[in-house]
Amino acid sequence: MRKLVALPVLSADALSSVAYGPEALLAVLVLGGTAGLAYSVPVALAIVFLMLAVGLSYRQTIRAYPHGGGSYIVATDNLGRIPGLVAAAGLMTDYILTVAVSVSSGMAAVTSALPGLSGDVVLIGVLVIAVLLAGNLRGVRQAGALFAAPTYAFIVAVLALVAFGLYDAAGRGFEPVPHPPLHAVEGVGLLLVMRAFASGSTAMTGIEAISNAVPAFKPVPWRNARTTLSWMIGLLIALFAGTIAMVHLEGVVPRSGETVLSQLAHRSFGSGGMYVFTQAATALVLLLAANTAYNDFPRVLFLLARDNHAPRIFLRLGDRLAFSNGIIVLSVAAALVYVAFDGDTAALIPLYAVGVFLAFTLSQSGMVVHWWRRRDRHWRKGLGFNATGAVLSALVFITAGITKFTEGAWLAILTVGVFLLVTTRIHRHYARVTEALRLRPQKIEIPSRTIAPLSDGEPGPAREAGDAEGTEGTGSARDAEPEESPEEIRHLSVVALDSLHRASMRALAYAASLQQPVLALHVSPSDEDAERFRAAWLLWGDHLPLRIIVSPYRAIVTPLISYVESLHHQRPDLTITVIIPELVVRHWWHRVLHSRLAGRLRRALRPLPKIVVTTVPFHIPDGRST
Repeated sequence: MRKLVALPVLSADALSSVAYGPEALLAVLVLGGTAGLAYSVPVALAIVFLMLAVGLSYRQTIRAYPHGGGSYIVATDNLGRIPGLVAAAGLMTDYILTVAVSVSSGMAAVTSALPGLSGDVVLIGVLVIAVLLAGNLRGVRQAGALFAAPTYAFIVAVLALVAFGLYDAAGRGFEPVPHPPLHAVEGVGLLLVMRAFASGSTAMTGIEAISNAVPAFKPVPWRNARTTLSWMIGLLIALFAGTIAMVHLEGVVPRSGETVLSQLAHRSFGSGGMYVFTQAATALVLLLAANTAYNDFPRVLFLLARDNHAPRIFLRLGDRLAFSNGIIVLSVAAALVYVAFDGDTAALIPLYAVGVFLAFTLSQSGMVVHWWRRRDRHWRKGLGFNATGAVLSALVFITAGITKFTEGAWLAILTVGVFLLVTTRIHRHYARVTEALRLRPQKIEIPSRTIAPLSDGEPGPAREAGDAEGTEGTGSARDAEPEESPEEIRHLSVVALDSLHRASMRALAYAASLQQPVLALHVSPSDEDAERFRAAWLLWGDHLPLRIIVSPYRAIVTPLISYVESLHHQRPDLTITVIIPELVVRHWWHRVLHSRLAGRLRRALRPLPKIVVTTVPFHIPDGRST
């Protein structure tokens, strides 16, 4: 991507947080009345410093990980497996809440302009999430001017709002307008100020997006990514500080039914076209911010599944080359959270801060270890920046966890704990399965003779099959399957293999024992994987014919179906038996961790005559430790 496109697309999450971050800060301080509100500028300045420190920290991450360095990758590489999983838990909580908070804040922007819709925010919000689900399942991607426009429109709207407000304030000597009378409901103290700091810090959500997407930039990617990140941090600070300055000068306080940004737009623009433009731009950029989670959440699940910490169904791409299963999980989780909290942004913020800054802390801590180990050129500078970012992020995380524990932060912390428990048990199960499937040389039985598939030169009713296919409506299933005695059936066994292990050897042995032609079939996600499988096959002895299909998008079922259909059309005289190794586990909750390939193939191939799909079970011993 060019920088002018990458900036709005990758910054939408971070910049759109200006729509709710300052308001979250003020919503806490206003509880202390006029005395509490007096801390808005000092707390905002502390958050601006935090933005600058974390932004500089992520510049170091881009330098160290020029191929993309998300929190999960950085924490796993430098801190170990468990910290990496905790970072992934924080990230996934962050992405789920990005959707819920962005939609709720977008609805608040809409209802500020159209109060009549305020009673239907939950229903409309769920419909918006459903639209995001449908669009992403169809392969919607963030690219080009279409997705850049809302972010640029929001930047223009907020900068114009601030400029008009400052011009108006200059006419009165920058004298602040008195705010409405406030009644304190709690005392002003360190706890209140720290709660406000933690809530306002949610304006930094999405700041790590550019470091995740370095390969998407035009050459030189890491340099362009760092430049774009610097522009994003500068814009974020300008928009955030400008909004807080206008709140201070205009005497605006949070109130029910209208957002702070809407109140400021009314003060600057009235109720005319610019006000409508500001509210529309805010709603659209928040929708785009919600959509960014649909790129990142499935990717994290893919990485977890690749490392055997999540079910392997999350490795699979859908027909539109999107990680469909991850997209569905994100949508369901976000919708449940949104409905549970009645689409209330203020209620969602405490959960949001925990996940965001947990991931920030572990990512920056991992970078500190990275620089300490490498000690290459400028390592002290990188370590200093990342250490500062790690300490400040940890401070916000601890503050949010303690001060907002009863407000909902407990749920985010509990979610992280449950996630860690589930992912470690999944990894343990896959490790036990790997051990059970490991080949033992003394147990590998080589077929006594090679059993080859029928050659293309062998006689078969190819012409008759072509005539039958060309005669529509005159045939029947019985015409395509005339065999009524064993002697009339000609076999070909196709054994589908994912890799060479004990289960696949059992399936191959079963196929060979039928004393019929056998063909081994393997689907590889890349040429390199195909070569590795071929080398393992040759090492085994190359006793049976092998066909390898390269499927670069990790699709398995579609290439298998296409190949079997091709065999059927080439040799309609054969009865093709597709043999699939099947892992049998004892507990029902383990079944979701393994592919149900046989059922999917059976349903897809059922319309074709003379196709049999069968499985050869391999039982995994029960692990008492799980």
